[in-house]
Amino acid sequence: MKKLLLLCLGVLLVFGTVVFGAYEIAFIVKATDSDFWQYTIVGAKNAEHDLQGLVKVTVYGPPSEADIDKQVAIVEDVVRKKPDAIVISSTSSQATAPALNKAFQQGIKVILIDNFVYDTGYNSFLATNNKVGGGLAAEKVVELLKKSGKQLKGKVGLISSMAGVQVLIDRDDGFVAKLKELAPGLEILPTRYVDNDIAKAAAATEDLITAYGNDLVAIFADNNHTGDGVARVIEERKLQDKIIAVAYDSDPQEVEALRNGSLKALIVQDPHGMGYKGVMFAFMAIQGEPLPLYFDTGVYVVTKDNMDNLKWALDPFQRKRY
Repeated sequence: MKKLLLLCLGVLLVFGTVVFGAYEIAFIVKATDSDFWQYTIVGAKNAEHDLQGLVKVTVYGPPSEADIDKQVAIVEDVVRKKPDAIVISSTSSQATAPALNKAFQQGIKVILIDNFVYDTGYNSFLATNNKVGGGLAAEKVVELLKKSGKQLKGKVGLISSMAGVQVLIDRDDGFVAKLKELAPGLEILPTRYVDNDIAKAAAATEDLITAYGNDLVAIFADNNHTGDGVARVIEERKLQDKIIAVAYDSDPQEVEALRNGSLKALIVQDPHGMGYKGVMFAFMAIQGEPLPLYFDTGVYVVTKDNMDNLKWALDPFQRKRY
């Protein structure tokens, strides 16, 4: 990755005196109501800053990840504006494909981040290996159950943001497969889908606690909004010592839950890196530089013990430079 960014900066020096006007890069997020996607925007705008006027990054996105049709309409409108490149975190792996493929065929560079889109041309795809991340969540659940002196028996809840979203499917599949491997005595309950709604995630957590009581030993929440909902209920009911809860991503509510023990671990991606490298890759694609078809942006396990050393991952707002 360092070589790629050095090459990008070299291109900047070569072309900086001959480019008239900035290249237009459309940066399309899944939703504007989530800190995670705001973190990607910080990365994208930092890249715009570092490219010193060679690119102009315009941010687009629907209010909620649940509004797939709105994101499709945004993509279609962006394509009509004919930017030089599109960097997109597509909520759906299929719905945005026709518009993105049209853009690619017109010569617009397409950089996918976070979620892959099938049946479209693209220049590069940057994302977390979410099956690995889900597996790390399962490993942490087992480790913490053992550390607390509990037998590897009982029921485990799985609260998912949305059905049919590939990144979430990968996280959940990775979690389930690794948990079955490490602790076959644990029963994984049917997945609860909550439309990326914190209140619905809290209600699903209440339902699990009511239905299974002391048999419920752990919960995995597969994004920040589900993590917020789970943590809220565990804190309100003072169940920090009874339920091992692990969640994906980070936002201020999840970070506070990690500090107070409502969440025992966070599986943290690098949203800032997705945004930053996404824009840098778009610039390199415009200049005709070769790019990897896939780039792994990494994943980290954050606990109360190591969270102070991973502040840069938990709160990318601290890295804002523009």
